[in-house]
Amino acid sequence: MIHALDLVGTFAFAISGAFRAVKYELDILGVMVLAVSTGVGGGMIRDLLLGHAPPAALQNEMYLLICVCGALVVFLAAPKIAVRWDFVMLADAVGLGVFTAIGAAQAEASGAGIFTVMIMAALTACGGGVIRDLLVREIPAILTSDFYATASLIGGACFLILRPLDWTADARLAVALVVTLCLRLIAMRYGISLPRVKRLPASPSQLTEMRKAVKKASRPAE
Repeated sequence: MIHALDLVGTFAFAISGAFRAVKYELDILGVMVLAVSTGVGGGMIRDLLLGHAPPAALQNEMYLLICVCGALVVFLAAPKIAVRWDFVMLADAVGLGVFTAIGAAQAEASGAGIFTVMIMAALTACGGGVIRDLLVREIPAILTSDFYATASLIGGACFLILRPLDWTADARLAVALVVTLCLRLIAMRYGISLPRVKRLPASPSQLTEMRKAVKKASRPAE
């Protein structure tokens, strides 16, 4: 079950990454790079941190093949259809839920502690997106997006909470996936987000510099 879900999550994230490349009008290689980095980036980081080398994505060519196929589908279809960004966000949410559950399960199987399991769940789900955003010079979504990494952390916590209740691993995997997916979709629908620091007012020295700049710009050219 984990392997099948892993492939589903890889494809969903690859689609998300490929559409981000289309948004920036990258060439076909750029589309593939963003699809691959988004699809397998988080899992590769998790595997390396847990001591699983080489990562699963480099042992099984199916992962990279799925990413490339997703990139080609998006590259060929995007010019012919109106891009539905709600569909792209849904694919990203599905990938988030799937990789959260898989990250938690893989970390637990490696004997990781409670907090490490939660961190690995979030890292698996968000790591590829961070790489994608950095490649296109965006602030990573986990730092700005509504309930992105938070949903993953809560999903990982749910995976752990059910362990003392003697739930099967597959059942806990499904709960973590559904909880993460639902939290992300609800946050997207209602604009739920964590508190942010408000922009600080300009200091007196900054105001003085701004006035000087305005005066300088308003002077007629000689």
